[in-house]
Amino acid sequence: MGTCWGDISENVRVEVPNTDCSLPTKVFWIAGIVKLAGYNALLRYEGFENDSGLDFWCNICGSDIHPVGWCAASGKPLVPPRTIQHKYTNWKAFLVKRLTGAKTLPPDFSQKVSESMQYPFKPCMRVEVVDKRHLCRTRVAVVESVIGGRLRLVYEESEDRTDDFWCHMHSPLIHHIGWSRSIGHRFKRSDITKKQDGHFDTPPHLFAKVKEVDQSGEWFKEGMKLEAIDPLNLSTICVATIRKVLADGFLMIGIDGSEAADGSDWFCYHATSPSIFPVGFCEINMIELTPPRGYTKLPFKWFDYLRETGSIAAPVKLFNKDVPNHGFRVGMKLEAVDLMEPRLICVATVTRIIHRLLRIHFDGWEEEYDQWVDCESPDLYPVGWCQLTGYQLQPPASQSSRESQSGSSKQKKKAKSQQYKGHKKKRKMPIGKKPVSLSSLPMTGGVRRSFSGGEELTPPLYRALPAQTALEAFPPPRTSREFSPSLKTVTTLQLKEELIDGEDYNFLQGASDQESNGSANFYIKQEP
Repeated sequence: MGTCWGDISENVRVEVPNTDCSLPTKVFWIAGIVKLAGYNALLRYEGFENDSGLDFWCNICGSDIHPVGWCAASGKPLVPPRTIQHKYTNWKAFLVKRLTGAKTLPPDFSQKVSESMQYPFKPCMRVEVVDKRHLCRTRVAVVESVIGGRLRLVYEESEDRTDDFWCHMHSPLIHHIGWSRSIGHRFKRSDITKKQDGHFDTPPHLFAKVKEVDQSGEWFKEGMKLEAIDPLNLSTICVATIRKVLADGFLMIGIDGSEAADGSDWFCYHATSPSIFPVGFCEINMIELTPPRGYTKLPFKWFDYLRETGSIAAPVKLFNKDVPNHGFRVGMKLEAVDLMEPRLICVATVTRIIHRLLRIHFDGWEEEYDQWVDCESPDLYPVGWCQLTGYQLQPPASQSSRESQSGSSKQKKKAKSQQYKGHKKKRKMPIGKKPVSLSSLPMTGGVRRSFSGGEELTPPLYRALPAQTALEAFPPPRTSREFSPSLKTVTTLQLKEELIDGEDYNFLQGASDQESNGSANFYIKQEP
C-alpha cells in the first residue's frame, strides 16, 4: 500500500459500523480520522465534536471501512449513534454542512488493497536460499506458503518438511535456480535428482534486482578490510575481511577472529549492500565497533590493525552512499521481523538512525537483542501489518517472562552459532504463553529442537485469507477525494431511509465529470 496510500490523513471521513445502536441489524455511520498509526486509525463518530468517549481504533484497510457514499450505493442503513441522537432534529442538514469540502477514501480503495495483497510467489516454486547451517553456501528450497509476501521455504531434502526458513520475497537471501553457479557462489547439491511433481523453478524476474556495478576498474579485492553487520549477531558491526570476489558485484565476507577454518561461516553481501561500510564508519558515527575476537590491543585502532595485519582498507568510493529520504524518526513504533527467528514479527521501536541505517529495539527485551536494519528492508512493517495480512504478531515481553529464561539464555550469550538466525542470543517464547494474533485466525504450533539445541516453537500454520474477504476488506488510496458543492453534473444515490424519532433521512451524493489532477471529486448535496 506504500505506493498508493496517497494523502490519507486526519479528518478524512469514512463510513463504519455504528456500534452505539440498539437496532437488531448492522447499521453504519460516518466517522472522521482523529489520528493515524500505520494502517490503524483512531476514529470518532460524526456529531461527537470534542467528545472522545466513543473513539475507537480500527485498521483502515479492514472490510468494514468504506468511503462516504458506500452506504447509499449499497443500500445500507446510515443511522446516528444512540448517544447523540437527541442533538439534532435534522441530521441530513447536519451531514451536508459537515461533509461539504471534506475528504473521503477513493471509491476503489478496497480494490487497491486487494491488489496490493496479491503476490507473485506461489507454493511449489523452487528457489536458491542461504543454507542456515552453513552461511557460505546456498541450497534449493521450495515455497511452502506465502503470507503477506513472506515465504515459508522448506529445504528440498527435508522429508518431514520441518527444515524450513522464513524470509520476504524481496529478501537478498533468495535467488533463482542457477544463480549460485552463475556468480561462482558455493552451492549444496540436492540428493534429489529430479523435481518432485508439481514443483517448478521460480521465474528469475520475480526476485529483487541489485544494482549493476562495474568491476573492470578499481574494485574490491580479496584481503581488503571493511566494517560489516554480523549476520550471526545483528546488533553488532564488526571488523571484517573480503574473502572472495564473486561475479555481478557479490562478495564473500568473513568476520575477523570468528571465522571457521573451512570458511563455512563466510557470508555473501552485494557490493551495494547497506550492511557493509568503509573502515572508520563506526568511529565517525559514534557506533561501537566490535573488534576481532581475542584482539587485546584495546581500544581498537584501525591504523594499528591494518599495519599489524599487513592489510589495506577497501576504498571508500566503492561503497553505497545513497541515503533515501526515508522519513523514519527515533521513537517511531513498527512491526519488525526478529532476524534471529525470522518467522517471528515483533512489536518494535526505532531507537537510533545513522543515515539509512536503523537501530531496531524489540519492546520488552534487552538492548542486546537490538538489530541494525536498512531503512528499505523488507523485514520492517507499519503498525497494523500483521492484523491486515493475518500474520502472528509477538507482543512485548513482560519482565516475568524475561526473568524465567534469563538463566539459560545468559549461558548462551557468547556462544556463536553458525546458523543464519541473526542474534547471538536466542529469544525464546515465554513459557506457557502462546503467540498472540490480532487477526484471530486459527494457528497451530508445536515445540521442536532448534538447530543449536534449544527449544523453539514451530512456525504456526496460518490459514490463508479467502480471496473474497481480501477483496471486500482491504483497499488503498492514491488520493483522498474532496467533497465540493460547486459541481454541475449530479448522480443521485439514495441512502436507505431509516426512521429515527419520526425523522426521515434521505441523502444525496453527486459526482463531477470534471477531474483535477486525476482525482475525482465527490460531494453531498441536500435534496431540494
